[in-house]
Amino acid sequence: MEQYNNNTQKRKGKHLKYEEREKIEVLIRAGHGTREIARLIGCSERTVRREKQRGKVELLNSDLTTRTEYSPDAAQRQYDIKAHNKGRTLKIGNDHALVAYIESRIKDDKYSPYAALQKARNERIPFKSMICLRTLYNYIDSGLFLHISNKDLPREGKGKRRIYHKINRRAYNNRTGKLINERDESILDRADFGHWELDTVVGRNRTRTVLLVLTERKTRYEKIFKLESKTEASVVRVLDELEQKLGTRRFRKIFKTITCDNGCENLDYESMERSIKSGQRTMVFYTHPYSAWERGSNENANKLIRRFVPKGTDIGQYKKSDIKRIEHWMNSYPRKILNGKTAYMAVAELNKSFVI
Repeated sequence: MEQYNNNTQKRKGKHLKYEEREKIEVLIRAGHGTREIARLIGCSERTVRREKQRGKVELLNSDLTTRTEYSPDAAQRQYDIKAHNKGRTLKIGNDHALVAYIESRIKDDKYSPYAALQKARNERIPFKSMICLRTLYNYIDSGLFLHISNKDLPREGKGKRRIYHKINRRAYNNRTGKLINERDESILDRADFGHWELDTVVGRNRTRTVLLVLTERKTRYEKIFKLESKTEASVVRVLDELEQKLGTRRFRKIFKTITCDNGCENLDYESMERSIKSGQRTMVFYTHPYSAWERGSNENANKLIRRFVPKGTDIGQYKKSDIKRIEHWMNSYPRKILNGKTAYMAVAELNKSFVI
């Protein structure tokens, strides 16, 4: 009895293995026909015919003539190539509008992949298909987009988690200002609107112009002002102009507290707190030295600004209209921490309809 005469039946739907391809080669050389090979292997005749075609190779004889034979190696190689290409079709394969939208948002508008997808959802654009964030990252990593790659992303990958060392002492240049731990603990919950963080973004060395950035803790609403100099008077002047525009009563409701670092431009807390009319208009608190993480929202806002104003740039070359355009972009930017909403949307939900 031949070794192929057995009662083991091949299960339907199973692909041929390399060992079975070797058996087919032996049976072909032994002169067995297609029907007999199929019976001995335990598959259909159609499978054997296709397998013969898949493994067909042309070999050279010693007299320089050619002959056609079946090669299990060639058949296995063709099988592996096609198996590698198997899988679901790309969701964006036939949706060129979605591809163009994503590329434009990431490349031209400096959006992150999350913000690009969320912007499309917020605007309710009727694309043929929609993909999830993980799928978009996989497509970018695989190089499926023509005009964008990982180099176009704001952050190619998250770095190591930073270890913060808490400092309890005061800054040597600020002995009288209120420290952040004197602030009401409820502010940490971000449940109430009107608590802001303040910082300045500097430009190239030996240039005077800076940006004053105000970030509202609950909604991440941003206000950016161009200062001709990094001085206490410049910061106080911005707050005075805001109070004049909003009115003292409204200013007090919107700017309940301001938290800033111990930079030289922020030390005149008395003038920052004092109303242009009378009384107190806000409360100013200071972070501990080397503790920028105590103004986390403000620092993250500065990173967004740096997409348009890189370090080493002369801020003086930017017009006020350019700064307002950056501000509008930030307030229109979908935030994951806001469940995909923009700062404008978060403020509108709180009925804090104001334009500063």
